[in-house]
Amino acid sequence: MNSDIRLLIVDQSSAVRGEIRQLALMQGYSFDEAADGIAALKLFRRNDYHLIVMDTDLPELDGRNVCRQIRKTSDVPILFISARTSEQEKLCAFEIGADDFITKPFYPRELLARIKVFLYRTGSQNKQIASKIAFNGLFINTVSREVTVDDRLVSLTPKEYDLLFFLSQNPNKAYSREALLNEVWGYCFTGSDRTIDTHIRTLRENIRPYDGYIVTVWGFGYKFVI
Repeated sequence: MNSDIRLLIVDQSSAVRGEIRQLALMQGYSFDEAADGIAALKLFRRNDYHLIVMDTDLPELDGRNVCRQIRKTSDVPILFISARTSEQEKLCAFEIGADDFITKPFYPRELLARIKVFLYRTGSQNKQIASKIAFNGLFINTVSREVTVDDRLVSLTPKEYDLLFFLSQNPNKAYSREALLNEVWGYCFTGSDRTIDTHIRTLRENIRPYDGYIVTVWGFGYKFVI
């Protein structure tokens, strides 16, 4: 049943790839593997993937640059795995377009749970909502996951889009930063609340002059006000 789901597994360690490969096989997912960034990009350009699991530190071309290249043409979910544990490293990953970040060594069951969250969300989201949502000159296309501002296409990271979509579907309701992390990331995020603030700031910049829809609730979080 899951054979139509295809993953791209990218890590220079054959042992790490083997762990993730076993998870994919247990779930019946198909997959491709790459040991470096150049090989990963070549596979990405030849195939369609439902999710990419990728190390940040890769030979030839590191994972951050691979992510940047992929984000030029695709919003496929990208889950970074990394031996780097600093908060700045995680924030940088999200800012360039990663959807998730898990540190090494990881628990296989936790990694699988996160993979399933993304597969569920990307597989079911479009069935439940209108294909286009409009707020004056701000348009959200839920099929292509594209956002236009006064007929101008704007470039959002996947998480910026997810935040905008979630808030716009729950108008005039205030959400704490913790609630937004849980709702949009899909699990109890262990990082800093700054993750939300960073994404909100860049989202507002990208949707100007309609950034006023996203209102700060001081000392609490944010809401989308119509």
